[in-house]
Amino acid sequence: MDARDEQVSGGFLGALRRLGRRVSGRGRTDEVPQLLHRPLDLVPGVTGRGEALASGLFDFGGHVVRAGEVGERGAVPWRHRGAGEYWLAELHGFAWLRDLRAAGTAQAAERGRAVALDWLRQHRSIESAAMAAWGPEALGRRLSAWLAHSGFLLEGADDEFARRFHRGLELQASHLARTARSADAGLPQLVAARGLIESGLCLAGGERRFAQGLKLLEAALARQGAGNGDQFGRNPSAHLAALWCLAGLRTTLDEGGHPASQALSEGIVRLASALRLFRHGDGGLALFNGGVEEERGLIDLALSLVPADGTAAPRDAPDTGFMRIENKHTSLIADTGAPAVTGRWAHAGTLSLELSAGPERLIVNCGGWRGSDDAWQEALRATAAHSTLVVDDTNSATLGADGTIADGPNTVRVERRDRDGATWIDASHDGYLDTLGLIHKRRLYVGAAGADVRGEDSLTHLRKRRRRGREFALRFHLHPDVLCAMTEDRRSVLLRLRSGAIWQMRAAGASMSIDESVYAGDGATRRHTSQIALTGPIEDAITLKWAFKFLPKGG
Repeated sequence: MDARDEQVSGGFLGALRRLGRRVSGRGRTDEVPQLLHRPLDLVPGVTGRGEALASGLFDFGGHVVRAGEVGERGAVPWRHRGAGEYWLAELHGFAWLRDLRAAGTAQAAERGRAVALDWLRQHRSIESAAMAAWGPEALGRRLSAWLAHSGFLLEGADDEFARRFHRGLELQASHLARTARSADAGLPQLVAARGLIESGLCLAGGERRFAQGLKLLEAALARQGAGNGDQFGRNPSAHLAALWCLAGLRTTLDEGGHPASQALSEGIVRLASALRLFRHGDGGLALFNGGVEEERGLIDLALSLVPADGTAAPRDAPDTGFMRIENKHTSLIADTGAPAVTGRWAHAGTLSLELSAGPERLIVNCGGWRGSDDAWQEALRATAAHSTLVVDDTNSATLGADGTIADGPNTVRVERRDRDGATWIDASHDGYLDTLGLIHKRRLYVGAAGADVRGEDSLTHLRKRRRRGREFALRFHLHPDVLCAMTEDRRSVLLRLRSGAIWQMRAAGASMSIDESVYAGDGATRRHTSQIALTGPIEDAITLKWAFKFLPKGG
């Protein structure tokens, strides 16, 4: 057969294939559709979690639900509001397929297929109110997960499952193409763009979606690179998720014959830099704006995917609005930016700080909450749940019920100075200006040896209001592993770390007490801990001085 005959034959055979794929009267096809590409999921699955899922246990954010036990229609509780927003997002996102795949058993694969079919049965129509299922971020996450683990789900499956699975992919991809532009700025926009791009590469006829996804990605990356300090809700955990998203997308594009753009590569480098700024000496992330410590191994793995240029933690990152001082083995991370106006569940923690000594956390914020208890979520967003100064037990930013910042500091100023190995940070915010006429200023200092950490907090009256601030409370929340005791003169507190290291905290200008606090480092459990509180009346402008000093053994 010559080239022309081969071309004609190919055209004839192609026509036969197309005819074979025509939908019959019952809506079924004779030929099982094939994916054109399968992207990789770079995040490793956890065998133990996969085995639990295979047995019907859905455990997200510390809340466990067994399939069929909560009175929901069907086997899977897709609308189980009692579990909370985070739990529902995880369930509908299907990223847990990686855990079932890691389990590697026939039972795990069958569970994955059963849950996917149940989702398709329960979501035959697109409901505008069911954002957990049909929102752009949810669609992007689920499409990426289904495509990445399609081989696991389809191996050993019958043709009927393959057809329904493929139709489900096409329906969701089509809806994402219509709604992706409505995705919230930040991580949701990146996830939606990834879903468009990967479905465009993997599903036949996806060229338009692919181009649309690239356009949305470029817009999101341009916003990320604007350096306005408002990226990803200023949430360290969201930065980690964004890095996984972009690194996975880069791999998909490379394998699909579409090299990553310069903007994508630069975005990945920026995210890696921000993650290094957010890391404590124990390898976990600082707790700001709903972020949790995260798994150390996954942070290491995510950073290993980024070129190793300049792996040291940066002193500051304009894209985040945070600053870091790292002298010897002491690390101080401070929130020196205005609250995020994008994203959700931002906290009123302006000028708060966290401090670690080597691999041990000393001063922390209380953390973020991923459970279903809205009261705890709101409590941990409050200024009082952060290691900073609060006036009249009033938040420095107005917290919206929808998780946004309704109103907050309009101006946050910061200046950094380094000299002879020591570092000073001077910052201020006007979150109390409109209501109480006050400006909060904070000066931080870390000595060259890292053994001397000092601060000065002040309140200055700039405007006369009908009601001026009456009382202040400067709080230092301690990590649960830190034991503390007041000295007899009640002028200082001794802090013992788990390693046996001793630090001393002294303060002037306020009454000192040790009060109860709570720590939610994983977002799912609340551990009892303590806080050092400096309190007093606001009669005029006040200045509080405090210091943490490492006490060497035998010193």
